[in-house]
Amino acid sequence: MGKVQIINMYPLSFKEFLIAIGRENLIEEIQNHFDNNEKMDKDIHKLCLKLYRTYLVIGGMPEVVQTYLTEQKTIAAIDIQAEILLSYERDMTKYADNSLSNRIISAFDSIPVQLAKDNQKFQYKVISKGGTSGIFGEAVLWLKNSGIVNQVYKVAAELPLEMYKDLTSFKLYMSDVGLFVNKARYPLYQIDLSEQPTMIAMGPLTEHYVANELRIKGYESYYWESNGKAELDFLIQKNMDILPIEVKSSINTKSRSLDLYMKTYNPKYAIRISEKNFGFENNIKSIPLYAVFCI
Repeated sequence: MGKVQIINMYPLSFKEFLIAIGRENLIEEIQNHFDNNEKMDKDIHKLCLKLYRTYLVIGGMPEVVQTYLTEQKTIAAIDIQAEILLSYERDMTKYADNSLSNRIISAFDSIPVQLAKDNQKFQYKVISKGGTSGIFGEAVLWLKNSGIVNQVYKVAAELPLEMYKDLTSFKLYMSDVGLFVNKARYPLYQIDLSEQPTMIAMGPLTEHYVANELRIKGYESYYWESNGKAELDFLIQKNMDILPIEVKSSINTKSRSLDLYMKTYNPKYAIRISEKNFGFENNIKSIPLYAVFCI
């Protein structure tokens, strides 16, 4: 395997982003409502959602955030993101031989397409016709070891989760949501709309954000599937509990998959992340998208 250059693996979390932009006063407010399952004031809730959407576009790469603060222009931050993505490609070429570097770049470029599919499982044949783990497995491992991607495996809902993951079934998320927005060429004005829904695929973007927030918090996250009929976005292990997490990009929170999981495994409680306000009902803890850092 080619030598791996460790790239900055630690973009700022949304909580750290709030501190960077001078909104640290909101952190305690969010945490209190999370702890008490009490609805946030409507205006503050709307403000926090707006800041969350800004974070989706900017992401957490320190240089990008600093540029955004200095220039007060989203477009300036987007330019820095593009430079970082180019630097990634240069490293892929520099620290791997020509054959491997081409496979790394192809695997990396396929991520937006992989997540646009109905079945978001990473498929080697999507990279190239006839693609297999034998051809592209080393490239995926390089991306993971470099810190460029976050690999989330399918798992059986048994403790400890790490022992029951399926090494052949996984999803790849980029390690910074802002870089994913740039690479997938999302129309920025659509993300920043005050009212949802939009006409773009917000699901993969929202899952990127949650996957990375969980990773920054120190959780190893997985996803669960039931005979191909239902899929739950994330499972995490918290002490001796398995917590199911359903992610919704808007206020629509209906979920057959979460309902099925709860009926099957009867967890201590479940977490639903969406644009809805805080609450706790039917053994489901509702968390607004901006409060994932509290989990």
